[in-house]
Amino acid sequence: MVSSSARPSAAQPGLPEDGGLFGPGSVTWRIMSEPVIWVAGVRALYLHALHPATMRGTWQNTAFTDPDQAWGRFVRTTEYVRVRTYGTRAEAERAARRVRKIHASLSGVDEDGHRYRLDEPDLLRWVHCGEVACYADIARRSGLPVSPADLDKFVAEQRRSAALVGLDPATVPATMAGLDDYYRRMRPQLRACDEARAALRGSFNPPVPPAYRPLKLLVLPWLNTLAFASLPRWARRLYGAPGSPVTDLAVTAALRAAYQSTTRLPRELLFMPAPAAEAAAASRSSTSRSSTAREASFG
Repeated sequence: MVSSSARPSAAQPGLPEDGGLFGPGSVTWRIMSEPVIWVAGVRALYLHALHPATMRGTWQNTAFTDPDQAWGRFVRTTEYVRVRTYGTRAEAERAARRVRKIHASLSGVDEDGHRYRLDEPDLLRWVHCGEVACYADIARRSGLPVSPADLDKFVAEQRRSAALVGLDPATVPATMAGLDDYYRRMRPQLRACDEARAALRGSFNPPVPPAYRPLKLLVLPWLNTLAFASLPRWARRLYGAPGSPVTDLAVTAALRAAYQSTTRLPRELLFMPAPAAEAAAASRSSTSRSSTAREASFG
């Protein structure tokens, strides 16, 4: 869901000998290494929430107001994206097996009382497309040096990520135009349900461990506001916010400024410290049942 800014290089130990799923020559590595992609990760969560079944399934299996569960889910998601992007193939596949196992054990209940599985292909596809579309659009609007052909290649590369979670790669878009077609088909099914609106409000005042409260106060308001404002106009309108083209112009300018001001920062200042330790601590502090539930993640 978020930037994997701990990018390996040929001079660093631990570079995947097999190149992982993507490798250093991929567009995926170029895009995912940029700090501004954190905006895309948050934006993807807001976009995912507009699919009622996706949002309810996540809401019903994660205690968003519990600091351990909410923070643990965030840490595990960022770590999964990092491993998927930069890990070896074996590491990525091992992480994906855990995610598939968790999703297979969880279900949601819709407004009519119908129970559904969280690993249904339509739900997994919605989440995959939302993540990829947000990364690509934020990269383009931020002024990253990527061409339209590069963005098409990025979308095609990300079919490997779709396969990891159990999707047939042939059933997900392979180009930016394919993503646009997918969203045209999906828009009639989308709305901001009560859970989506509650999650949006909560994202501006999330429960975080004490050590991260300065981050919450100094970074999250700016990050969340920019992420929400960068949504497509139709998505903002579904939340009841204005869908003005003037907002789009202002947000694009802000994204370009954010990219220029962060792209040269040392990468060691930007990524989450000790995600595995954080996840282990969160796991130890909860029961087995709640541990399984808070692993529920579409991001």
